[in-house]
Amino acid sequence: MKVVDTPLPDVLVIEPKVFGDSRGFFLESYNQRAMAEIGIRENFVQDNHSFSAKNVLRGLHYQVQNPQGKLVRAIAGEILDVAVDLRRRSSSFGKWCKVRLSGENNQMIWVPFGFAHGFRVVSETAHVFYKTTDFYAPPCERTIAWNDPRLGIDWELDGEPLVSAKDAKGISFQDAEKFE
Repeated sequence: MKVVDTPLPDVLVIEPKVFGDSRGFFLESYNQRAMAEIGIRENFVQDNHSFSAKNVLRGLHYQVQNPQGKLVRAIAGEILDVAVDLRRRSSSFGKWCKVRLSGENNQMIWVPFGFAHGFRVVSETAHVFYKTTDFYAPPCERTIAWNDPRLGIDWELDGEPLVSAKDAKGISFQDAEKFE
């Protein structure tokens, strides 16, 4: 397993070892020991799988009181994955990074709690699979506006994004609850 740092401390891109031949490939998408060796020692309690069409934009989501760390992977298709640092005491507070995850590059991103997370589908469709360190708790979920001008995230849009009603009502970064 190879780890690639991102501009945000603690957010990591993980490249698993892929064993391929004429029949296809095999990879370990999660191994508790291997993750611990690279510093990810959290206990995962929930697996999520989403399917989305091109230009669907999900996020920017996070939970308060029950914060979630997320290990995210695009199983099929391609997404532009974004993490925003919400930790007030962090040197990268209010900054964001993005990575392209796809079924072809097999990369994953580790987004620890303290960050908002979202993604946009770049390909015609995408299956996204992610593990979380805490259970989904709707009363604790918060959404920051994907297009907040203070953040200025470059989603590399190809037309208007398709967002849920909930995501369309996201609040500004300035007004969002943060982590200490």
